[in-house]
Amino acid sequence: MIAKLSKYKDVSRASVFLSGSKSESNRLLILQALYPGIEIENIACCDDTLVLQKALASQEDTLDVHHAGTAMRFLTAYLAATTQREITLTGSLALQRRPIGPLVAALRDMGASITYTGKQGYPPLKIKPATLKSRVCIHASESSQYISALALIGPYLKKGLTITLEGNITSKPYVDMTLSLLSQIGVAYTFKGQDIRILPLKQCKKVKIVVEGDWSSASYFYSLVSLSKDRSVQLSSFKTNSLQGDAALVSIYESLGVTTTPLDNQTMVLTKNNNLLPSIFRADLTATPDLAQTIATTCFGLAIACHLTGLHTLKIKETDRLVALCSELTKLGAQIKVTQDSLLLESHKLAFDKMTQEPEIATYKDHRMAMSFGVLSELFCITIQDPMVVTKSYPNFYTDLKKLGIDTAFFWG
Repeated sequence: MIAKLSKYKDVSRASVFLSGSKSESNRLLILQALYPGIEIENIACCDDTLVLQKALASQEDTLDVHHAGTAMRFLTAYLAATTQREITLTGSLALQRRPIGPLVAALRDMGASITYTGKQGYPPLKIKPATLKSRVCIHASESSQYISALALIGPYLKKGLTITLEGNITSKPYVDMTLSLLSQIGVAYTFKGQDIRILPLKQCKKVKIVVEGDWSSASYFYSLVSLSKDRSVQLSSFKTNSLQGDAALVSIYESLGVTTTPLDNQTMVLTKNNNLLPSIFRADLTATPDLAQTIATTCFGLAIACHLTGLHTLKIKETDRLVALCSELTKLGAQIKVTQDSLLLESHKLAFDKMTQEPEIATYKDHRMAMSFGVLSELFCITIQDPMVVTKSYPNFYTDLKKLGIDTAFFWG
């Protein structure tokens, strides 16, 4: 399947309601499984969340989470702490190429019974019942999801859990999100220096948590407004004090031509501003690596250079996102270089109106490739291969694009 995207009419103001954050939803689902008194409202409707819900409700001895990396990591810790039977945890071939060794090693140090059924350090996993200890050390620089997976089971353990972090913490806002959600259900914790201490919680009082709209999904509308002449987009389902690191979009895109105006505690309006664009946009995305693809394509569309650093975790996502970005932006005429943890895009002269051939973008089974390149339809007609990979995090992406006047045609080949 391919999707052909092109701007077909001007829409001065469109209103988009974004469903709940995948990151918040998946953390809350693990906590709800441990403490059934938790009620979740505005839960994400994406594939990754649905897969996790199904796995948590399953009585099967083999759980297949398909492409959902978050589900794989969170379930590994959850099952290590709770399972009363032997369970095989597996996923797609693509997921089986994503490492999980550091988390498994940490859980084994705690006493977990986990073995690899295939390649060492990678899924599938066989998990058996075990009693876990209350202390663990883990490298903090590889994936914040390993830390969050451990933190989520911390209050369930008899003596709680102390997590000692080694090295610099990557994507720290996601760790802060996890700890904040623990606090909301009544868990006491401290985070001092490199140590996270989580106290045990025997029972959780009934509590309802409303999941905020997904800031990662909002990034594509920031990009569209930035690339436009005078677009305005209203986004709903957001909180003033967000738990999501990707709320950094507000400050990042202010310098890329987008002003964010809150209307109330749940609604904001994105408008094109007249700020002078930088000749080169620089950002350290160690805390917010999921924004890298959107920022890179935005800067390309604006014809300005960008230098993005702190991108080492992109090598172990759905695909090697740095290599994928380099390959697909090069198709469009970009001069781009990538390293193990950075990206350098050179400036260029706008010539999109002179394109003689409609570019076709490969997605590499990566939802963020489809969406970050899809917004370039604001400037020229573009074709996206395997477009429905977006259901992994944002199933309504193309429907919402239509609200902004983007024509979406699908073809099956």
